Amino acid sequence: MAISKKKENTKDVNDTAGVDAYMDALVHPLKEEIAAVREIIKSNVKINERVKWAAPSFFYKHDMVTFNHRQEKFVQLVFHYAPVVTIDSPLLTGDYKDRRLAAFKDMKEVKANKKELQRIIAALVVIADAE
Repeated sequence: MAISKKKENTKDVNDTAGVDAYMDALVHPLKEEIAAVREIIKSNVKINERVKWAAPSFFYKHDMVTFNHRQEKFVQLVFHYAPVVTIDSPLLTGDYKDRRLAAFKDMKEVKANKKELQRIIAALVVIADAE
């Protein structure tokens, strides 16, 4: 009699080691800024991370935000958790029906927007908890 193995759902598995390896191998002119933004996002204890869509991606109950590492003149975040459109913030740009973007051109902008980025992440966690 064969024993059936349930396929593990890796969708919601935190993989900080995988993101660390990704960051170690990353060649990008704004690598330091990417690392700083990553730490700001992860400062919310409910947020997990993994490499998805070939970039560091962050989730809590839903995929929420991913780096667009293809940009080289600024650090770009894609907030693809649709409720982000309900959050009013000068940091969030784009008039899409289901996502918003955020960009940081240098460490000065990262530091200046730290609290606002933390507020956005916290608001998304609250929304996810309410679902």
